[in-house]
Amino acid sequence: MKQSLGPQKYRWRAPFFGAQINRDPNALDFSSSIETEMDKEIDQAIFAGLDYWAFAGYGANHPMSKALYAFRTRPKAAELKYCMFTELGRWGSAAKLSALPHEHIGLMADKNYLRVEGDRPLYFLGFIKAADVQRSWGGVQGLRTQLSKFRSDANAAGHGEPYIVLAGDTKFLSQEAANLGADAVGSYAITTGNGRGSFADLARYAEKGWNALAASQVPVVPTVMTGWDRRPRIEHPVPWETSQRPGDGITNFYAAPTKQELASHLAQSISWVNSQPPDRRSPAVLIYAWNENDEGGWLVPTLPCQTDRLEALREVLKATARAASKNLC
Repeated sequence: MKQSLGPQKYRWRAPFFGAQINRDPNALDFSSSIETEMDKEIDQAIFAGLDYWAFAGYGANHPMSKALYAFRTRPKAAELKYCMFTELGRWGSAAKLSALPHEHIGLMADKNYLRVEGDRPLYFLGFIKAADVQRSWGGVQGLRTQLSKFRSDANAAGHGEPYIVLAGDTKFLSQEAANLGADAVGSYAITTGNGRGSFADLARYAEKGWNALAASQVPVVPTVMTGWDRRPRIEHPVPWETSQRPGDGITNFYAAPTKQELASHLAQSISWVNSQPPDRRSPAVLIYAWNENDEGGWLVPTLPCQTDRLEALREVLKATARAASKNLC
């Protein structure tokens, strides 16, 4: 993110804690204390009325897990729930299961780990594709067996039976979610690689995606989009996107939302959940994303302290918002 959001034309998208490096006007520094910034971000989430953060799961020793483990040490974390959103590929395979599922079961012991209906810990398992299920798990039944073991292991550890939301390829999950034993289905983000247009176009595309997932006949956790504009990453590709060539697809992006557009999209997600039959009503809504600033979806205040997106959420969720805006950054 330092590199992709460094250019001045993208600086407006940088998180509030970014700072310009004097010797390079197109570079950003994020060297401030992670503990101090984490406390501020917790307050920001509470101000907006968020119930929880879904952390991407990489493993305790992975550098991308620093935020999660910093969050867990902060006294303020008691005021905000969290859960995990893990790529299926990080579970390993039927032949060689990784240590990550066991690690995440351990996290469920935290008092602020999010629990939903029936006091069940919420867990997202995402980026699921039919080919990967076949290659790594021997097909639907193989993955279903591993999901059952994950539930039973969590139960045996005294944490209850996880409520598992499977996310990934819509067509595959619409057909196989029930066969996999999913409690619900969802998405990390709902967009299309060559999509472009207004934010209203993106919101309509996302809402169409909720209905497509509903064909699975299990509850759908709708994903609210806060944007999709990968131009910073297209100009300066990140290491893990090995197929991205600089400049390729630079015109494919959606306009950023206005405050009202974002509030309306969130309100629509809540209404959509409430319109579902009781036995297919999701216990949660997911928002993409807290801090995918260079990918185009974020809620975190941006430089110097732009809080419109938090205020948009607060308008919809104000019954639970509990902080003063003057202290957000």
